[in-house]
Amino acid sequence: MAAAQRRDPDRSESFGEELLGGLLDLAPHLPPHMVGPAVAGALARLGGRQVQLLLQDYGQEKLVPLEGEGLAGGAPLCIDRSDAGRCFLGSRPVEVVLGDGVRVFVPLWDGGDQAGVLAVTLDRLDDEDRRILRRMAGLVADVIETKSGYTDLFFRTRRGRPMSVAAEIQWSLMPPLSMVTPRVAIAGVLEPAYDVAGDSFDYALNGDTFHLAVIDAMGHGLNAATMATVAIGAYRHARRISIELSEIYLFMDRAVAEQFAPDHFVTAQMMRIDTDTGRLQWVNAGHPAPMLVRGHRVVRRLDSPTTLPVGFGGAQPQVSEVTLEPGDHILCFTDGLIEEHQSGQDQFGEDQLIQWVNQLEGTDRAVRAVARDLSHTLKRARGDVTSDDATLVLVEWRG
Repeated sequence: MAAAQRRDPDRSESFGEELLGGLLDLAPHLPPHMVGPAVAGALARLGGRQVQLLLQDYGQEKLVPLEGEGLAGGAPLCIDRSDAGRCFLGSRPVEVVLGDGVRVFVPLWDGGDQAGVLAVTLDRLDDEDRRILRRMAGLVADVIETKSGYTDLFFRTRRGRPMSVAAEIQWSLMPPLSMVTPRVAIAGVLEPAYDVAGDSFDYALNGDTFHLAVIDAMGHGLNAATMATVAIGAYRHARRISIELSEIYLFMDRAVAEQFAPDHFVTAQMMRIDTDTGRLQWVNAGHPAPMLVRGHRVVRRLDSPTTLPVGFGGAQPQVSEVTLEPGDHILCFTDGLIEEHQSGQDQFGEDQLIQWVNQLEGTDRAVRAVARDLSHTLKRARGDVTSDDATLVLVEWRG
């Protein structure tokens, strides 16, 4: 449709409001497989073609096109080597001038997590088009997130290869891998993405308090996934009834001890950040100490008194505390990240981890991009070997 027709001054509302309003009215009634066709149809009214909804795969390596009538489809795109990936990592629109128009990539971002990228080609592009595309991408991200609760369509699209049953359980337990708010941001990566079992993390933002737990259940396979499920479930329950941080450990410990044999355990780390003041409190139950990253460098390990792993009946842990500065990052990780080694060789170790953190932290990039690059770089540095779960979580207090 021509620009003059799109902006007919006799309309009772602007073209953009009508277009987005129509999609918004339609969205609650759309079956999941019709989300893509509805978006393609709406963008066709804008003069858009070659529409793609590109979803991030579980390994955070590729953007996979959702299939559907009116959608362009195509092969998965490498996040590190594509314009769509540049948009995804930067969480900003990317415009590429072509011979027959402009290819526009807009992040599918709902204000918290980012599902992927909306891509479309237009003959021409102006600020009104940019505004419509940005708002439509936000709406589509919300729709995908809502409908993911009752369809397998988006999960299947995101899978790059078969997934183990244990990993299936773990991913169903996970919150969004990233969240960005004005005061705090978080991003996490789980490896091996399609076979993870005992590692997990959970977080919540309640008022001015940010909560985080990172756990590592012993072993691998279904037993580890089941223990992780019990531990995270107990953590969520304790958090939601607002008991003290040190008492959360006791709650989790009792839940695991009652369900599993005496030699079964879960290492854990629980944190709270006052997003107003930057006050960080944490307890440790046999877990590797987190690291404080300030000014793009690791300045200290957050060593603290530790109690026994969850399930072993340890004493109520002591709460440690530090005051963060705006821009500080807290790096939490499981032992699989540093204990990996080839037969007869030394472990990867914390010293190497710190070296890589210092190298990759030296730019002012979004916390999600830093966490992803760090995880992938560490995997390559380990020789692409991940025999145990290797999870990292990066939290930024933004002040």
